[in-house]
Amino acid sequence: MASSASKAPLFRSVAIRGFAAQAASKPSRGTSDVHTTTLPNKLVVTTAEAALPISRVSILFNAGSRNETYDNLGATHVLRAAAGLTTKGSTTFAITRNIQQIGGNLSVTSDREVIAYTLEVTPNHLDVGLKFLQDVATGQVFKPWELDETATRLREDLARIPGQVRAVDLLHRAAFRSALGNSIFCPKHQIGRLSPETLQHYVASNFTTNRTAVVGIGVDHNTLAGFAQNLPIDSGAGKENTSSFVGGSEARLDRGGRLAHVAIATEGQGWNTNPKETLAYCVLQYAAGVGPWLKRGNNNGIIGKSLTGALGDKPFGFGAFNVSYSDTGLFGFVLSTEARDAGKAIESAIKTLRSGSLSSDDIARGKAQFRNDYLYWVESGENLAVDLGAQAALCRSVLSPAQIVAEIDAVQASDVNAVAKKVASGKLSLAAVGNLATVPHVNEL
Repeated sequence: MASSASKAPLFRSVAIRGFAAQAASKPSRGTSDVHTTTLPNKLVVTTAEAALPISRVSILFNAGSRNETYDNLGATHVLRAAAGLTTKGSTTFAITRNIQQIGGNLSVTSDREVIAYTLEVTPNHLDVGLKFLQDVATGQVFKPWELDETATRLREDLARIPGQVRAVDLLHRAAFRSALGNSIFCPKHQIGRLSPETLQHYVASNFTTNRTAVVGIGVDHNTLAGFAQNLPIDSGAGKENTSSFVGGSEARLDRGGRLAHVAIATEGQGWNTNPKETLAYCVLQYAAGVGPWLKRGNNNGIIGKSLTGALGDKPFGFGAFNVSYSDTGLFGFVLSTEARDAGKAIESAIKTLRSGSLSSDDIARGKAQFRNDYLYWVESGENLAVDLGAQAALCRSVLSPAQIVAEIDAVQASDVNAVAKKVASGKLSLAAVGNLATVPHVNEL
């Protein structure tokens, strides 16, 4: 049983949340057209039949950390850690033994909007795997003595958070305060304090049919639709929440040391608000720079080049930051550098971010890199499942790969410059972790 908040390297795919909410630019090898059905209970089923050796099925719920309240902060982190514990139909031993016996893998991932339970197994063992996927995703019982054993795992997760990830997490708190500002990690003071009743209430409130999607890769559509129809999930929409960008605020965690990790962003765009503009932000991200494009290469993009000019041969890590949620987003950059160089690096990056316009060559390069990087990303069945699942869960509909390719190709230079001007005039939020001696405050930017 695996649990993870994110599997993508921060600087290489810093906008994994934004990627996950897009459709694939091209189908995986051997995949056919995508099929989508909305069942009478409003649950969405999406499949892409594929000639792959592994079948993948995900059950996704719109139950990410943005749905937590002050009293149950950390619930989604506990759900990740508790995946695979005793359920209504299976013991922990039975789940582990049977999944291992068929050579499968059962994992759970979550972010601020979605929690996904995913089964990976060979097609001839799919029927056995689906039974335990259903148990883990919908049959939680949260026995108190088993929950107590997750405390160690939660503390280990917190201890292993990299500085860049911590900065991005704090950036959301500064930018949104609540809802999307909630961390994907459990606060230390909440470890061991979330009772079985609290977790059951969270599941009952958010694991409803209107907030659920079932996605399969290499699975027959009718078979998966029948499986989804019989899931023991209550009907209803659950409680909706909204999140508003605040801007002009900051969150700082001074830990000393040799490095400073800084995340700065202004408001971006949400997928359900303006999909065309959201794609323009994606192109802008790659035009700004997402780190070295080649192994041991230089930082590309307009901001990456400006940082290289400002810091010379001094070491730094950089990636333009673009994350799109269902209703809003963030756009900016994440930077790691030696503490004494942080102020100079931030000044250079902000100046370029505020320029408000890009050349046609920069836009063309950004568009090509975005398209190519995404094509590489969805070559794996795992990533394609993430992609289709996020569409189904957040948008309640799924566009075909061909349609998405057309949408990406339709992004014009004027669209990218329009969002660049919005970024240039937007209010900034800042988060920083590490040695903050030279890191400016947000009102000084």
